[in-house]
Amino acid sequence: MPQPPMTIPADDYQSLQEGIGETLNHGKAIRTALAKHSGKGPYTAEWEVEAAVEALHVFASRWTIEILATLYITGPRRFNEIKNMLSGISSRTLSDKLRFLAEEGLVRRVVTDGPPVKVSYELNQHGMTCGRLLSPLVAHLKMEHGSVTSA
Repeated sequence: MPQPPMTIPADDYQSLQEGIGETLNHGKAIRTALAKHSGKGPYTAEWEVEAAVEALHVFASRWTIEILATLYITGPRRFNEIKNMLSGISSRTLSDKLRFLAEEGLVRRVVTDGPPVKVSYELNQHGMTCGRLLSPLVAHLKMEHGSVTSA
């Protein structure tokens, strides 16, 4: 856990809790809507699990969520800026993961003409949407682990 914990005003903390609660309610409604169609024809529970695993494959790889979180929180960054924020990642791994995320349609590589030529990485629309969807989960986990506390 990063130290010191982020202490935010009680009303902001309450707002985070309410937003997470709304997300839980929306998630339940989405699951209910999908469940209405499960078990009909080829859409068995096994089909749903397979579809979910396939949809989540991009997040299953080490460093993927960390890179996406970095770009979501900080905005566009150059390679070395990302590398310095993610302790323990090698240059090769970061390069491979950024290429993978670009191929998956989450990250865009932006080249700015120079001299010197500058390359940065940013989330595209799909990546931003994933960041927004993951944000309540991350906030919940930060609060549960004590990284974010109420004043």
